[in-house]
Amino acid sequence: MIRSLFTFFTVLIVTGLVWLGNIAPAVAQVEPTDITTSQQELAELIQKAFEATNEGKFPAAETFWTQIIEKFPSQAAAWSNRGNSRVSQNKLQPAIADYEKAIELAPEAPDPYLNRGTALEGLGRWEEAIADYNHVLELDPKDPAAYNNRGNAEAGLGKWEPAIADYSKAFELAPEYAFARANHALALYQNGQTQEAIRNMKNIVRRYPQFADMRAALSACLWEAGNRGEAESNWVAAVGLDSRYKDLDWVANTRRWPPAAVSALDKFLHLK
Repeated sequence: MIRSLFTFFTVLIVTGLVWLGNIAPAVAQVEPTDITTSQQELAELIQKAFEATNEGKFPAAETFWTQIIEKFPSQAAAWSNRGNSRVSQNKLQPAIADYEKAIELAPEAPDPYLNRGTALEGLGRWEEAIADYNHVLELDPKDPAAYNNRGNAEAGLGKWEPAIADYSKAFELAPEYAFARANHALALYQNGQTQEAIRNMKNIVRRYPQFADMRAALSACLWEAGNRGEAESNWVAAVGLDSRYKDLDWVANTRRWPPAAVSALDKFLHLK
């Protein structure tokens, strides 16, 4: 999980944007006669950047964040958001460089550390990612995304018990955090707690019937458990919502299910 943020100039008010960061506002060194022009220009670029992101046009979003950086280079959030657009294109090393610049500019802001951890995970640098998530939790001990992401990095190291604990803490702090619940159920399955895992998956699907990830996981785990009819029923719904679950490589390496769940899905897909 990555987060977007933007720090506003104290002389700048931009409406319609979601505040996700905790950085103290920076004072804009702008002459009074130029404030209106700068305000309008920045607001338009921000809107274009977020619109491109929402439409999945990540190269365009990167271009808009670059334009913002060129005009307002001291804004840590712009660097962090450009990093997010680069992560979405799998440009992980340039993204890390952007997050590091954001950290340099705003060392007390949690989001650049959280986002850098996500990029480090993408490179398999699990311990470094965990260090970033630990730092986020030092800054904000109640950050559910940091717990979820730390669980992901621990899972990358095969440390399933700590991962289970972190996922649990994430949805304790944010009860509607569906992906933390999903990750928790998958980690339980990997850890051999199959009945509890399946029970939790069923509860998640009942609560979020459009959640393709859990329907696909439930299909695989039910098939492995011998409940073929219910598995097939959930699979029809899962692939109707998201066909990527037919691709084992995507499930294993992009979504990053645990090995036991990937194996169960492989058996289901190939009717083993």
